[in-house]
Amino acid sequence: MQASLLRREVVPFLLIFCALAALALLSDALLDALDSVWVGRYLGIAGTLLILASFGYSLRKRKAIRFGRPMRWLRLHELMAWLGSLLVLVHAGIHFHAILGWLALAAMLISVISGLTGKLLLDRSRRRLDQARQRMREGGLSEQQLEERMYWDSLTFDLVRQWRVVHLPITLAFASLAAAHIFGEFLFWSWR
Repeated sequence: MQASLLRREVVPFLLIFCALAALALLSDALLDALDSVWVGRYLGIAGTLLILASFGYSLRKRKAIRFGRPMRWLRLHELMAWLGSLLVLVHAGIHFHAILGWLALAAMLISVISGLTGKLLLDRSRRRLDQARQRMREGGLSEQQLEERMYWDSLTFDLVRQWRVVHLPITLAFASLAAAHIFGEFLFWSWR
């Protein structure tokens, strides 16, 4: 029996996201154990710079940058955004200091989720759904039988296709909240 779209595509997505959270928690625990929590403050700066650098892909995609191959820019975007998010998560730790920083963190996590959705689910899901339909047609299934067998996979794919509607506005919300958080930190940096 062929593995379902949910198991082939959604489970790896959840594993990558959970790995991000687990690595952030382990890193934060290590900093606490080494009595080096102060390092997290600077990891936030490095993480933000990595996330900002990851926007080179968007510039390349819109042809504001003309050098390099788009797929290489995409891979670089994915790597820098993931690493930057990890550093920002370690920066946030489990310390509840300000609501603005936590709102920015929540927006960043939603942006990461929507970006992972596009990366891991959409393209592979479309390809595999088309391949499965083609195999079933070649196997002699009628359109009604095909639709019955593909119902849950098609429903999952239709839901996944909505990722672009979320990714851009959430990324913009994250950028705005992060900018406000950074401005506040610079404003009060020496007062601590």
